[in-house]
Amino acid sequence: MAKRERVVRMSVEQPLWRALTGYRVLTMVYAVLLAIFGMDNFGQQRFERPWVAFAYLAFLFVWTLATLPKVRSAASCTKRFLGADLVVALTGIMLTPIADVHSQTFDGPTLPSIWTAGAVLAFAIKGGWRWAAFASTFVAAANIIQRGDPSRDTFHNVLLVWVASIAIGYVVEVARASERTLARALEIEAATRERERLARDIHDSVLQVLAMVQRRGTAIGGEAAELGRMAGEQEVALRTLVSSGLVPPTRVSEDAADGAVVRTVDVEEGSGDEAATCDLRALLAPHAGARTSLAEPGAPVVLPAEAARELAAAVSAALDNVRVHAGDGAQAWILVEDEPDEVIVTVRDDGPGIPEGRLAQAEGEGRMGVALSIRGRLRDLGGTAEVISVPGQGTEVELKVPKAQVSRGKAGSAR
Repeated sequence: MAKRERVVRMSVEQPLWRALTGYRVLTMVYAVLLAIFGMDNFGQQRFERPWVAFAYLAFLFVWTLATLPKVRSAASCTKRFLGADLVVALTGIMLTPIADVHSQTFDGPTLPSIWTAGAVLAFAIKGGWRWAAFASTFVAAANIIQRGDPSRDTFHNVLLVWVASIAIGYVVEVARASERTLARALEIEAATRERERLARDIHDSVLQVLAMVQRRGTAIGGEAAELGRMAGEQEVALRTLVSSGLVPPTRVSEDAADGAVVRTVDVEEGSGDEAATCDLRALLAPHAGARTSLAEPGAPVVLPAEAARELAAAVSAALDNVRVHAGDGAQAWILVEDEPDEVIVTVRDDGPGIPEGRLAQAEGEGRMGVALSIRGRLRDLGGTAEVISVPGQGTEVELKVPKAQVSRGKAGSAR
């Protein structure tokens, strides 16, 4: 059997980290060369206190090379590093008027020069446009304070860095959202292909064997007939499960160092709305068999996972009552209706029905199957369970779950 790849990884932002790494190195070299060979407006060395400038640039050189592993991916670029990196950039800006007294008079470059933009871009790639706005605001304030009497060019440069970093952060957020969407689509496509392959294999082997056992058992009779009947029930159940085409709902997307990730998890393991919802059809499909017919919509019937499990348990309890009270020969039907504001599941049988007053009598005798297993579950979900029975004409159990009530209950429990 072919092995199925269950995790899809992509990365659009990874090239941005590589570009940032190169940018930091190049701009660090540029800042050092600018300090060594740069002249002021009078053709003289621009630093009145060169030891301050070269001490900072030596530290910047070591810091840039030592922190290259930190800007290789989103996972390695931690919040602590981002904060320290921003402090290094701000310190260089504020040390500029100490090393170069004329920096407040003439619009010369700061000590870190354009290296500062790399610290802001790291915030943008890591956290999006909000983080970029946060970091660029500090850089803008430091530049304005450092200038003392900022000129129009100063404001122009500050605004350019601020807008550019926010724009890049927004693009990163859009890229991540696109990755998650594409990863989900690829996972669903892979799951569909795998399901179709399994359906072909099952149809060509298991279903045909079960059908043959049913035919031969019925022809032989006796105990073999009972074996044939059981094989026929399993054939119907398996065929219903294969043909239902349900996509497992327990797939969540998340961000990782290599990009967007889609993985298969248990409902309890996931987080967010995607991991907390479930397709009700997947829970009801196993009930289909030779004596139980399942009619359902072609589209997923999505409910919060807990509500879907409780509703499926109520349906199971109703079917148990059919088997116990209607007899082995009774036929049952399950109808699932997905209305705009509620989900309705109807369980009907062709048994002898329930005599009038029998349910109340059963509750009085302490038999609480319908009261607790069915009505109690639906009451907890904000829904209703109505039992309609006519002696000699079978019983119908109608289960209704309002979607809005379930959503509010879920939000309330989360708070």
